[in-house]
Amino acid sequence: MNRVVFFLVPGIHILDLAGPAQAFFEAGFFGHPYELRYVAERAEVPTAQGVPVHAGTSWPDDLGADDLIVVPGWHVRSLAESPPVAAENLDVLRAHHARGGTVASVCAGADLLGRAGLLDGRRCTSHHDVQEELARRHPKAVVVRDVLFTSDDRVVTSAGIASGIDLALHLLAARHGPALAAQVARDMVVYARRNGHEPQASAMLRHRAHLDDVVHRVQDLLDADFARPLPLPELAAHAGVSERTLTRLFARATGGLTPLRYQQALRVERAEHLIAHGATVDAAARSVGFEDARMLRKLRARSSDPS
Repeated sequence: MNRVVFFLVPGIHILDLAGPAQAFFEAGFFGHPYELRYVAERAEVPTAQGVPVHAGTSWPDDLGADDLIVVPGWHVRSLAESPPVAAENLDVLRAHHARGGTVASVCAGADLLGRAGLLDGRRCTSHHDVQEELARRHPKAVVVRDVLFTSDDRVVTSAGIASGIDLALHLLAARHGPALAAQVARDMVVYARRNGHEPQASAMLRHRAHLDDVVHRVQDLLDADFARPLPLPELAAHAGVSERTLTRLFARATGGLTPLRYQQALRVERAEHLIAHGATVDAAARSVGFEDARMLRKLRARSSDPS
C-alpha cells in the first residue's frame, strides 16, 4: 500500500475519513510514508458534520496492487437513502480488486462495496444500525454482526466511526508488522487492538492495550531489538525511571508480565514463525537470541500448557 485513495460520497462522516487518514499519515513518522489521495464525483463534498471537504475528480491512472482504496461511510437513516454513485466508479473498485489490490470500507461504505459486487461470498461488517439492512441488500454477503472489522480476500470492512482506526491499524500491521501498528496507535493515543471480539494474534498487540507512555517506550525498544540481551537496568535507564518503578508499571500495564517475560514472548512468537517456515528449532532459537534450544523448548512447552 504505497498510496491510499479515499473515495468520498456526499454526507461522509468526518471521523470515518479522518481516523484512517491520520493512521496512515502517522506511519510516515516511523519510516513508512504513504501518499494520501482523495477522489469524489464533485470537487466539493459536504460532510455530515457540515465541514466541506475538497477532493480530486479523477482516479490515479497508475493504481497498482500495492495501493489501497478506502470508502468512508456516510450519514443516512437507511442504506436505501445512500447517495447514488456512477457506474464507472464502481468499475474502478472492481477492477482494482481484480488486479490484486485491497479495497476497504468504514461504516455505511460497505454498501458501496456491495454495489460493486465485492461482498458476494465474503465476510463483511458495518455499523450495528445498518447490519441487518446490509444483509438484506446484499444477500450473497456474509454479514458478521458486532465486530470491529472483517478481512476476507483483500476486502476489509469495519463497523462504524472510530472503528476505521482499528481497520487502518490492522492494515498497517499486516503490511509492516504489529510493532509499527503499535507505534502508530501510541502516537494517536488509542488502543492498539485488532478486533474487540477476537484474541490478539500478536504478543506485541496483545500487551499494548494500555496508555502508559513509560511502558510503551520500553516495549518499543523490546519490540525492535528483542534478540539481544536487554537487562532491566538498561530498560529502566531508557525509560528514565527506577528498576522498581519500571517493574511495577510494566506489570500493571501488561497484566502481570515482567519486561523479561514480555521479551521471551516476543522471542518465542518469532521462533514459532521461523519453525513454521522450515527452520530447525536450533536455528530458530539462535536467530531470536537464545544461546541454545533448551530455553526455547521450555518456553514453548510452557505456552502450550493449558494450565
